[in-house]
Amino acid sequence: MASRVPKVRFNNNLECPVLGLGTWKSKPGEVTQAVKDAIDVGYRHFDCAYVYGNEKEVGVALTDKINSGAVRREDLFITSKLWNTFHRPDLVRGVLNTTLKNLNLQYLDLYLIHWPQAYKEEAGSLFPVDANGKLQFSNVDFVDTWKEMEGLVRDGLVRSIGVSNFNRRQLERVLQAATIKPVTNQIESHPYLNQKRLKAFCEERGIIITAYSPLGSPDRPWAKPGEPLLLEDPKLKAIADRIGKSVAQVLIRYQIDRGTIVIPKSVTKSRIAANFDVFDFTLSKEDIALIDTFDCNGRICPESSAFDHPDHPFRNDEY
Repeated sequence: MASRVPKVRFNNNLECPVLGLGTWKSKPGEVTQAVKDAIDVGYRHFDCAYVYGNEKEVGVALTDKINSGAVRREDLFITSKLWNTFHRPDLVRGVLNTTLKNLNLQYLDLYLIHWPQAYKEEAGSLFPVDANGKLQFSNVDFVDTWKEMEGLVRDGLVRSIGVSNFNRRQLERVLQAATIKPVTNQIESHPYLNQKRLKAFCEERGIIITAYSPLGSPDRPWAKPGEPLLLEDPKLKAIADRIGKSVAQVLIRYQIDRGTIVIPKSVTKSRIAANFDVFDFTLSKEDIALIDTFDCNGRICPESSAFDHPDHPFRNDEY
C-alpha cells in the first residue's frame, strides 16, 4: 500500500516523509504493535533512538512487516540517534552498529547527534553519575563527533546525518567544519515554543526542522500538577472545533503547514490513526499566525540534569 504522506527534500536531495511516528517513552512491550499498526495506517517514517531502550522491539515490527510483504525497506524512513556517552569518535561506529543490529537494518535513513553535550564514557551506563548522583560529563567536542558521523555516510551505513537539540551557535560551529551538511535539526516545537528564530536560521542554511513533542508531551515523567496542557488549551480547541478536527490534529497540521517534519508519538491504535488523518485540511495563514502568538518560551524538555555542561544548548544562548 502506497503511503499518502507528502515528503520534504533535504539539502542532499534525499526525501523524508513530513509525518513520522515518534517512539520516545513507548514501552518495549507496546512499541512493536504500535509500529505495526502505524505501518498498516500508512506511516513510513519512524523516529528511534538508542537511549529509548526499545530499538529491538521496533526492529521486530519492521522485520515482520518487510518479511510479510506489507512494505519494502526502501519505502521506510528510519531515524536513530547517537547518545551522549558515545560522542568520542572511536565509539560512534560501534554504537551505530548496535542500533543497526537492534533494528535489523543494513543502513539508517537518518542518524542524529541526540544532544550537543557529551557524557562520561562509562560502559553500561547511559547516565553516568558520581557518588552524589551528579551527572558526569565528557569534554568531547561535538565537531569531532560530527566528522566521525560524516564517515558513516561515506561508508553507506547512514544516508543522511543531522543534529538534535542544537542551538544557533552550535549549528554554526558544525557548519563551519562540515564537509556534509546536517539535513535537519530535531528540536522541541509546539505552539508554546514555536522556535521561529531557530527555524528561520536553519532554513536560511538549507536545514529543515523536525518537531518533537508537537502535542506538548503530556506523558512526560517530570510534568508537575497544574502545568498548562497544550491539548486542553481553549484557544486551540476553538480553532479545532471550527475546522472540525481534534486539537492534536491541528497541532500536527500546524507543523506541516510551517514546512516542518513532525513526529507525534502514540502507542494507541486509534490515536496513531487519528494523528495520521491530517492530509484532508490545511490551516489558514491567519490560523497559523494566531497559533504563533501562543509562544511563551514554554520548554518542556529542558534536560536540566546536564545544565552545568558547557555545551548545554539552553544555557546562555537566546536560540
